[in-house]
Amino acid sequence: MDCRFCQLVRGEVQAYAVLEDDISLGFLDHRPLFPGHTLLVPRAHFETMADLPAAVLVRLFAHAQLLARAMEEGLGAEGSFVAVNNRVSQSVPHFHIHIVPRRRKDGLRGFFWPRQKYPDEAAARQVQAALRAAVAKLRAEAGASRP
Repeated sequence: MDCRFCQLVRGEVQAYAVLEDDISLGFLDHRPLFPGHTLLVPRAHFETMADLPAAVLVRLFAHAQLLARAMEEGLGAEGSFVAVNNRVSQSVPHFHIHIVPRRRKDGLRGFFWPRQKYPDEAAARQVQAALRAAVAKLRAEAGASRP
C-alpha cells in the first residue's frame, strides 16, 4: 500500500515513535502545532473512525488518553487538544488521532474554523431531531446485524 502511515507502521519511513503496541503506533507529527504533537494510528489500515472495529476504537482512545496524560507529565503541558478528522481535512486517508500539548496563552484559539450560533431554538431542535433519529436508526441496524 502507498499509504504514508502504513509505511510508518511497517518501518519503511522513519518515525519518532512515542507509543507502540500490537494495535497502534503513536509518533511525533513532522509538522507539529507545538513540540510533542503526536499522531496515533491503528497498525491496520482503516480510513475513518466509522471503519474501525469497536475493540480497536476503545483501545486507541485509551492510548490517546494515556498520551494526553504523558504530555502533562513528560512535557509539563497544562492540558491537551485531541482531534480527529474524517475525510474532510484528513491529509492522510488512514485514521489518526491528533494529541497536542497545550499551555495557556499558547496562541491556539479554539477550533480552526469559524463558529456560529443556531439562528433560533427551532433550528437547533430540528438538527437535534435529525441526529437523534439517525442514532436510533444506526443503533437498530447494529442490533439487527448481531448474531
